[in-house]
Amino acid sequence: MTPAIDRIDHLHVHVSDRSAATAWYGRVLGLQVVPELAHWAADGGPLTLADTGHHLHLALFERPPQLQPCRSTVALGVSAEDFVAWRAHLGHCLGVMPAVEDHGLTQSLYFSDPDGNPYEITCADVAALRGASALAINHCAAQ
Repeated sequence: MTPAIDRIDHLHVHVSDRSAATAWYGRVLGLQVVPELAHWAADGGPLTLADTGHHLHLALFERPPQLQPCRSTVALGVSAEDFVAWRAHLGHCLGVMPAVEDHGLTQSLYFSDPDGNPYEITCADVAALRGASALAINHCAAQ
């Protein structure tokens, strides 16, 4: 029998410029350096970033750009209300409103960091998104 998994502890993300990536992740995803783990960044170790609730930890490793693009996507689940807010936020931060991808059981927004690491904001409350929240999504698209 396979043991249970409690949670995703952290994700390794390779970036070409850790300082620039730290600024991007702070501005776009609201992630900040975890001070008590910052010492790990010395000598090529990870610089750990987290959201305010410490639900998401990214370990940034500075590496040369990859020859092939990253194909692993980090998907972050959100409520319908937050999905609408994320779409507006990403449109503002990225300068382009991300398209809503309808997967039937979920709806998703896709974007990448400056190093090509792909991300997805996804919501399983499709009924809410197709209802009242859909009006807000369409309103955001028109702006």
